[in-house]
Amino acid sequence: MDILEIIRKRRSIREFENRAVPDEAMDDLVEALRWAPSAGNLQSRFFYFVLNETLRQELAEAAYAQDFIAQAPLVVVACADRRIAHTYGRRGTDLYMIQDASASLQNLLLVAHARGLGAVWVGSFDEERVRSLLDIPDAMRPVALVPVGWPAEKPSPRSRVPRDHEVKIVR
Repeated sequence: MDILEIIRKRRSIREFENRAVPDEAMDDLVEALRWAPSAGNLQSRFFYFVLNETLRQELAEAAYAQDFIAQAPLVVVACADRRIAHTYGRRGTDLYMIQDASASLQNLLLVAHARGLGAVWVGSFDEERVRSLLDIPDAMRPVALVPVGWPAEKPSPRSRVPRDHEVKIVR
């Protein structure tokens, strides 16, 4: 599948089949995370792959009862790592570490779709509750939850704003 086709056809999936994500697919997701671009190649990100059903349920509760999170057989918790990002001072900890985690997650979403899996980026959650559930060190900031699994829905594409509202070409 062409990369632009993958980008255009990927959807946010919030309904999942009750079947596991194969180890080979999880390996591909890990590689997608690892090979994302990174500010200064510091790779100031860390990811938890949560398969435990009880923890997935607790993560859903920490995400203000977004129950579809628990329905997914895998929840990836993305963290930005301040210990590495501090190399660039405040800009590193305020921006670069978030960008590093975000670039990795975009790779993960695209590879998941290419492998027939569905996923959705969730940013609405109680950060401290997630930190507590996974015993995340203070130097790391949880920035997103991404439930991943086999899609049980096929959402239609959503509309996009006109190109000139998003892009200005300067020659």
